[in-house]
Amino acid sequence: MPAVADRDRWLALALLLAALALAYLLLVHPWWTVPLLQADHDIAQSRERELRVRTQLAQAPEIERRLAAASREAERSPGFLPEASAELATAGLVQRLEAVVAQASPGNRSCAITNRSPLAAAADSQRFQRVVVQVRLRCGTPELAAVLHALESGSPRLFVGNFNVLAQRYFSLGQGAGSGGLDISFDLYGYLRPAIAPPAGAAAAAGGSDAR
Repeated sequence: MPAVADRDRWLALALLLAALALAYLLLVHPWWTVPLLQADHDIAQSRERELRVRTQLAQAPEIERRLAAASREAERSPGFLPEASAELATAGLVQRLEAVVAQASPGNRSCAITNRSPLAAAADSQRFQRVVVQVRLRCGTPELAAVLHALESGSPRLFVGNFNVLAQRYFSLGQGAGSGGLDISFDLYGYLRPAIAPPAGAAAAAGGSDAR
């Protein structure tokens, strides 16, 4: 009989533990433990985000210093067109072309611009915006060489592309002598200076600071 009584007590204890475990799983865990765990997780994430924002804000003076240095370096760079828009840059390209041609052939005696028209740049994935002018010249060979050299070696940096010789012609020079010349076309282009955006870290820090 004592063995049977002990077995009944152990069975009752097991049933009680099972009932408590079931009650915990059905009542306590979903309604108490899970929300507490989620709250702890959210608090940890908030602290980590706040720490990251504070770190980025602490780096703000260094980021501003580097941004100012990059701006000064970009202003000193002769590679980009100085104008702020494609329209102004196109006018600048035409003026540069006219000045170079006039220097190579004063009075356009042996080199003249017969056409200059802006070319709309195709939308592509290039990092820098290109400004293009289609040019057509009637030039003597020495004057053409001087024009191309002056365009490609000056500042800002200009480029010549799609160079085509359309025909060979003869020009009447100031002295009245005939001289072989070329009827040529090419694209004259340069690149606009890119706008310097603030670093991603600074933007994220500002966003995080506003959110707080």
